[in-house]
Amino acid sequence: MDKIIIKMRKDVSDKIIAICKNFNNDPVELINVLHQTQDFLGYLPAEAQELIAEQLHIPTAKVYGVVSFYSFFTMTPKGKYPISVCLGTACYVRGAEKVLDAFKKELNLEVGQTTPDGLFSLTCLRCVGACGLAPVAMVGDKVYGRLTPDKVKGIVDEYRNME
Repeated sequence: MDKIIIKMRKDVSDKIIAICKNFNNDPVELINVLHQTQDFLGYLPAEAQELIAEQLHIPTAKVYGVVSFYSFFTMTPKGKYPISVCLGTACYVRGAEKVLDAFKKELNLEVGQTTPDGLFSLTCLRCVGACGLAPVAMVGDKVYGRLTPDKVKGIVDEYRNME
């Protein structure tokens, strides 16, 4: 089998190879390998998926199938501060859609996009498990509850001011 030619920096490919070796290049460990690779890169580009497939001796299509099936995995870079707005039932009926619209307007983004400076990305989720605080959004692992559209600018500014 010919080696796949991957267009990525050597230090990046070496790290992905090390992650695979850490799991003994065992195809059964694909999800663990993908988690660690995404933790390292922030996302799973096609080149990383191809290298993982090569190292685990499985078809690239299988890797892609797992990445595209599970919503945790992403093939596009997330921002330094990923924002996720819950659109579960409790959040939705309490105004999550208006909160999402406020984030879109404040960041000048659509869902699934990342700001040009790489600071923020915007996604939606189905349930955070904090229904009593609805509507809810998360920035990274931090949960913000009882949101209203007028609170959005303050949340975004909180993270902008950290830069």
